Amino acid sequence: MSVEERPDPAPGAGELLVEARFAGINPADLNQRAGRYPAPAGVPQDIPGLEVSGVVGATGPNVLGFSKGDRVFGIVGGGGLADRVVVHERHVTAIPDRLDDEAATAAPEAFLTAHDALFSQAGLRMGETLLVNGANGGVGTAAVQLGVAAGARVVASARSEEARGRLAELGAEAIEPEGFAERVTADVVLELVGSPNLDPDLEALKAKGRIVIVGTGAGAEAPLSLRKLMGKRARLFGTVLRPRPHEEKAAAVQAFAREVVPLLADGRVRPFVDRVFPADQAAEAFDHLEEPGKFGKVLLAF
Repeated sequence: MSVEERPDPAPGAGELLVEARFAGINPADLNQRAGRYPAPAGVPQDIPGLEVSGVVGATGPNVLGFSKGDRVFGIVGGGGLADRVVVHERHVTAIPDRLDDEAATAAPEAFLTAHDALFSQAGLRMGETLLVNGANGGVGTAAVQLGVAAGARVVASARSEEARGRLAELGAEAIEPEGFAERVTADVVLELVGSPNLDPDLEALKAKGRIVIVGTGAGAEAPLSLRKLMGKRARLFGTVLRPRPHEEKAAAVQAFAREVVPLLADGRVRPFVDRVFPADQAAEAFDHLEEPGKFGKVLLAF
């Protein structure tokens, strides 16, 4: 990994050039560094980064919704770890005044992923029980807060005692990961750890429950008991945002703008920043993201 100076990208039709003070790192960026998650066509192939937050510095032709100087945040297919990022206007929305630059940078990928997985796909409803496995990261803390805000009972697993204390402050029942299936019965499981949890996820699931796989940091291959899946009439989802078609990304961002941004604006939910690294320490920031014990997002500062 290296930090390079390159010419500023130029926005095309319907695109914005966003000037960013900070950038968020995600587990998908670790996979790209390892050669396991190549960028989709049409975005920078050698610059990681799945989200953007900052000020509009320029607009391309036919932009209708934003002007130079607007604060925006949203998602990109790649190229987000930079201080100048081009993004389609339908893949961003306005940043609430309540959020400073760091908090705004920590929000889009985490809350978009959590909201899309829990509500658009798993259909979490008021009064149901949500289990978030590996709840101390960016997506996990977002999912806990969104579940609580939606009126669900939220159970959150994390290895760190400190993280469990902070998750409890967010309204979750915080538990240790070991043996969670013996203590929890859930309508929806948001799986952020990976393959070791698949069988216990099924054990913990209620009839007609739903499991959404978002993270595979602890492993991506696992045996699956089809009899358990059938017996509980359960549904098992896998989800990613990055390779989705343009219109599907736009729909996810607009749902985020409609249902999550108001919660960010009035403080009912908030992003958490674990640590901020200078951009020239990007390699160290990636290594930190791989370590256990974090709470919230890891950012780069330009």
